[in-house]
Amino acid sequence: MSINSKAAPVSFRNVTKVYGKDVVAVDDINLEIEAGKLVTLLGPSGCGKTTTLRMIAGLEMATHGSIHIGDRDVTLLPATDRDVSMVFQSYALFPHMSVMENVSYGLGFSGYDKEETRARAQQGLDLVGLKGYGDRLPSELSGGQQQRVAVARALVLEPQVLLFDEPLSNLDAKLRRQVREEIRDIQQNLGLTVVYVTHDQEEALAVSDEIVVMRNAGIAQIGSPRELYDAPADRFVADFIGEANIIPCEILEVSEGTASIRIGDFAHSLPARGLGPGPAALAVRPTRLKLGARTGMPMTLAKATYVGSRMEYTLDAGFGEVFAVSEDVDTPLEAGAQITVGLDSIGPVLLPADQAP
Repeated sequence: MSINSKAAPVSFRNVTKVYGKDVVAVDDINLEIEAGKLVTLLGPSGCGKTTTLRMIAGLEMATHGSIHIGDRDVTLLPATDRDVSMVFQSYALFPHMSVMENVSYGLGFSGYDKEETRARAQQGLDLVGLKGYGDRLPSELSGGQQQRVAVARALVLEPQVLLFDEPLSNLDAKLRRQVREEIRDIQQNLGLTVVYVTHDQEEALAVSDEIVVMRNAGIAQIGSPRELYDAPADRFVADFIGEANIIPCEILEVSEGTASIRIGDFAHSLPARGLGPGPAALAVRPTRLKLGARTGMPMTLAKATYVGSRMEYTLDAGFGEVFAVSEDVDTPLEAGAQITVGLDSIGPVLLPADQAP
């Protein structure tokens, strides 16, 4: 199956979706998804990510704006004419059909003869690591295997765009990690255009070429996983893509794009990101705090929690509570200790003052 030759870009141009008279689910978004990339729509419940996915699929129609797949305007086309396949959260397998019959089902409407249909279904099962499972019923498979059958059923149709709607939410933690790696491997090996919806930040970071963070029916920020993690545009993105401590600070001066800041008696320098002297906020990941540094902010260790691969610490500072993590599990700090907490040279990000606690 030469699926990569059919992979197509997706474009949203000023797209709005309104339900009823005044329920705005998606509000005037513009979005470009490159062919052959895996792009994740990430955000809390009700932010518009699933509606956006369903508009690509043709399961919802845009109220305003246009949607393009490849060089075609598909805004008004029904789902059957869009050349996309969707993998649902519920798998949607037919319980009375064998695995082979489930994977072959869509091919039966595509004009292939019986021999070609079986060959393509078998190739799809091989791609997802289920060779030899064709005669089993879905009830005889694990949750992860059922999910792979659903992926195979979508792949054999050779879609221009493959859509995933919360595909791992029914799996336990270990299976989620395994299946997301398999989905990513298939996507990269076949050069597929994939749009993937999840509310799980770790999942999005692990599988994506690009992440679209959505909030309140709009787009908060678009970027690579590392860009969003290391340079969030605002407090919402900083907090949603991994945890972040938001610390009030003062920008003393800015020189050649570098800000000199002060938190109490502690001074630090970092990129100004367009901000000028005055009050500001600092977003700091728990992993970017240096516990027991020679220079930094004085804090009291309020709580220490061992979680196996790391220690998690809650600290009391003059400006509020701070959360930090450490991989040193052999010599943990004890609650009540007075420590100095510094900042890594990379990682902390300045935000406007109105985003301070």
